[in-house]
Amino acid sequence: MKASEQADGQTQRWVLQFCHGYDGPFLDCARQYAVLFKGTPYKVCTVYLTGKPSEEVERGSASDEVIFLDYSSAQVRGLKLGAIRDFRRIAASRDFALCIAHRFKPIYVALLGSNLPVIGVHHAFGDYKRRSRQLFANFFRKRLILLGVSDAVRDDMRACLPDWPAERIETLYNRIDVEAVQAEQVSREVARDHLGLPQDAWIVGNVGRLHPDKDQATLIRGFAQALPQLPAGSLLVIMGSGRLESDLKALALELDISDSVRLIGQVPNGRRYFKAFDVFALTSDHEPFGMVLLEAMAAGVPVICSDCGGGPEVVGELGMFFPLGDSDVLAQRLLLSVTITSQEPVLTHMRRFTDVAAQETFWKLPILVCLKLGW
Repeated sequence: MKASEQADGQTQRWVLQFCHGYDGPFLDCARQYAVLFKGTPYKVCTVYLTGKPSEEVERGSASDEVIFLDYSSAQVRGLKLGAIRDFRRIAASRDFALCIAHRFKPIYVALLGSNLPVIGVHHAFGDYKRRSRQLFANFFRKRLILLGVSDAVRDDMRACLPDWPAERIETLYNRIDVEAVQAEQVSREVARDHLGLPQDAWIVGNVGRLHPDKDQATLIRGFAQALPQLPAGSLLVIMGSGRLESDLKALALELDISDSVRLIGQVPNGRRYFKAFDVFALTSDHEPFGMVLLEAMAAGVPVICSDCGGGPEVVGELGMFFPLGDSDVLAQRLLLSVTITSQEPVLTHMRRFTDVAAQETFWKLPILVCLKLGW
C-alpha cells in the first residue's frame, strides 16, 4: 500500500512483533526488527508475552505500539491457552500483514492464535531437534518462514527440517548501532575505575552467564597456563553471574591463581566498560551469535573466541581462534594477544552487522514477495 493511499484514509497496514520477553539481549532484538520497517508503509506493534509494563522498554522497542501481556514463565508452560486467546484478540484488532515471532513459544502461540504468516526468529541451537517441534513446523510450513541469527543456527535448523526449501530457512544476523554503542562506551581509565580494576594491569575480559555453555572453566585453565609469561600483575576479569560462581572460584583456587581472577558479577549496561579490557576472550560452547563480540570490537578490543557456533562468522579475520575446550591453544592465543595493541574498529567488516545492512538483506528475502502478494 502506498503512503498516499493511507493519507486518503485507507487502512493502515501493521506488522505484529511477538517476543517472549525483554530480558538480556531481547529488548534490543525487538528494536532490531522494528527498525527494519522504518521508512516503509508499515507500522509495528510489539507484544511481550512475559515481563511487567515498563516505559523504558516501550522506548527501547522502537515500535509504534507496545503491549505487555504480563504472563509469568510458569503461566506459559504447557498449552498456553490464555496466551493464545490474547494473541488472537490482538491479531484481530487491526490490519496486520504478518507476525515476527522470536523463539519457539511465541512462534507456537502466533501460529495457533492467528492465520497470519509468521517469520520465526531463532536465537539458539537445537530448537527443532525434538520430533514434536519438527511435526509442528511441518504442519504450519505454508505460512512459516524461519530465520537464524547466524549461518550456524540456520544450518542447524536446515539439518532438523531437511525437507524444507533452503529459501524458507535463512540467516539475518543480529546487529548493533555501532555509533550508539561507541557513544556509550567510556574510556579505559573511567571503565577501570568504575569496575574497581587497577589502571596498570594487563586484563583479559570475559562477559557472560556463569554457565556450562559459556565454558569459563577452560578460560581459567588457559589463563593459568599463560599467566607465568603474561605481564606482571595480569588479571582475568569475568563479568556475569550464575550457578557456577562457586565452582569457578574453586577452580581458580585449585590452580593457585585466585589472586589473578576476579568474578565481578552482573554489571548493568556492561558493554559501556569494555575498554577496560586489553583482550576479550569468548570460550562459549556453540555460541549462536555472540553479540558481546561486536560490542568488544566496537570498543577496539582484540578478540579471541572458540572456533564453533556463530563466533567465527562475527569476528572473521579480525580475531584469533582456538578449538573448543582446548586450554593449551587458548593459552598460546593469550600470549600472542599481548603483542596486539588496542585496534580501531574495522567498520567495513562491522557494517554487515548494522541495522542498514540488515534492512537491505531482509527486503531481499522471499518474505518480501509474500508481502507483495498479500499471502
